[in-house]
Amino acid sequence: MTYLSPVTGADCWTDEEPLECVSVVPEAPGVTSFTFRAPSGRMFDFRAGQFLTLEIPVPPETVHRTYTISSSPTRPNLISITAKAQTDSFGTRWMMHNLTPGMRIKAMGPSGQFTMADSRAEKFLLISAGVGVTPMMSMTMDLWDSGRTLDVVFINCARRPSELIFRQRLEEMASRAPGLDLKFVVSGPDPFSPWTGYQGRFNQLMLGLMAPDFLERQVYCCGPEPFMQSVREALAGFGFDMQGYHQESFVAPQQQAPVDLLADADQGEDPAIHFACSDRHYDCAPDETVLLAARAAGVTIPSGCTFGVCGSCKVRKLSGEVHMVHNGGILAEDIEAGYILACCSHPRGKISLDL
Repeated sequence: MTYLSPVTGADCWTDEEPLECVSVVPEAPGVTSFTFRAPSGRMFDFRAGQFLTLEIPVPPETVHRTYTISSSPTRPNLISITAKAQTDSFGTRWMMHNLTPGMRIKAMGPSGQFTMADSRAEKFLLISAGVGVTPMMSMTMDLWDSGRTLDVVFINCARRPSELIFRQRLEEMASRAPGLDLKFVVSGPDPFSPWTGYQGRFNQLMLGLMAPDFLERQVYCCGPEPFMQSVREALAGFGFDMQGYHQESFVAPQQQAPVDLLADADQGEDPAIHFACSDRHYDCAPDETVLLAARAAGVTIPSGCTFGVCGSCKVRKLSGEVHMVHNGGILAEDIEAGYILACCSHPRGKISLDL
């Protein structure tokens, strides 16, 4: 399928084509940037802050992992993701040890609603911790390349100075743009290396010192959930209008009041799935998602986050109805075309899937 950029009209990359790795660059301890091109030469069309889901061939089976795009849409010939290897990061560690220039890997996306592309604000406050700096880097580069007059306070937090991702690149940008105000916060210094900047846990006092006019800014935040919670509490404590707060997270959101799936379903028909391509039938439990039901029936559906963010479990529904509560991993036009996210969809009666 051909996709034309709505801005330039150019033929753009779609996830039907694999990505070809062109560079692997260490950024900080345990953090690496991977840059890709489209083998066809097509350009990439995305919004700063969006993410890709990579299909990583980790033995004995493929895994799907979601990574925020760290490059800017204003530089469309290449696309980059920046990943940090955690203790259980099997996919990321496989890429760090195995992915080299010339290799190809399948990706899905771009996806995600965490973007300032539609914002009419003129003043921004970007707050990040650890690898949460990646969407902020993409957004800042996007603003920089657009030629807009910058008015950005950029706060980046890490455990120690050596773990500040993109520090040199950000400092170079800030040295050429007076409207980019950089603030770094670390928990402690590196051994034998003095640190004269902010030190400790990010808090209300630091917020007031770094961005005295934060009440006038649109706030974008990304990092570990405890960090983002502390930012939310700091802002709310100062009376910030939380309508101006935006955050990105790849952890499951806090549980809402449980949905009464039995009451919501068609009472005259028990939930069941027909997998049309394999002609399999499976009777579901009332609280069973399509993804869990497929696994139990021996049908493989690729999945990543499992809570409706990454979009890797998107499948086409041929008939029937589902109760789907997603977190931005599927577009409205996909839903209208009959697609659902298997991880967060519950059958309401009998459904048929294109699987």
